[in-house]
Amino acid sequence: MFKKRKMIVFAILVVLLLGIFGFLGKSKPAAEPGIVASPKIFAHRGAIDQFNESTITSYKIASEQNVDALELDLRMTKDNVLIVMHDETIDRTTNGTGRVSDLTLREIKSNVTLGQYHGEITMEEIPTLAEILQTFGNKQNYYIETRLVYGETVMEEVLVKLLSEYHLLDKEKVAIQSFSERSLEKMAVLAPDLPLTLLFKKGEFDLEKALTVDFPAIGMESTDATVEIVNALHRQGKEVHVFFNDLETMEQQQEKMKALNVDGYFTDNISFTKRLLGE
Repeated sequence: MFKKRKMIVFAILVVLLLGIFGFLGKSKPAAEPGIVASPKIFAHRGAIDQFNESTITSYKIASEQNVDALELDLRMTKDNVLIVMHDETIDRTTNGTGRVSDLTLREIKSNVTLGQYHGEITMEEIPTLAEILQTFGNKQNYYIETRLVYGETVMEEVLVKLLSEYHLLDKEKVAIQSFSERSLEKMAVLAPDLPLTLLFKKGEFDLEKALTVDFPAIGMESTDATVEIVNALHRQGKEVHVFFNDLETMEQQQEKMKALNVDGYFTDNISFTKRLLGE
């Protein structure tokens, strides 16, 4: 009886030890190689650590730092002109107030972005997309974000017309990103050569959708990116581009993204990202 009990205890210990070693032996999946040879750096709204966002000066500073693309957010005015502005209103970044879609271009231009540069007070108009394209032409690459206007896909045709006028309907020069599948689907019809990126808001990432949509790149907030998610997208042949909502943790998050081999960074600090990536 005693011998039998010893054998049972021994068997239990063996099972426990095997379980412990099995648990310890399980390691986190390794990051697989990215899709691109070297990660891309996108100047998020320009060089916003050095100048006011979404201004021509901010984009000039970014352009001088040899980024892979200037990242532009589009809004449409009441009279159907595309301007470069992230917010729905002009309140945060200018001395004016009001929704972009409720203001004409003339009314938009009566307000300025106020800031400081090299110790001097600056005043700069909100640029139209045409003014940005006029300034940089085909000497720069553009990563343009489209969005619905009052729930409708109306800015896409205006955008494609402008890109055509400036001879920029070129996949090497322009990429389109959007949180709206409808907008991207319309762009795919109007400008089939341009690469498209589906964006996901922070906390709303859907891997199943990201894997099945017919877009070559996926954009997400960095805290939603994991090695499993990035690997799954890479296996599907999709690039992974990350943005950073928290400026205080951006540097730490970018270091984590480097370990995951993501393919693109929407950065608010170009010089840091270039150092991180060894450029």
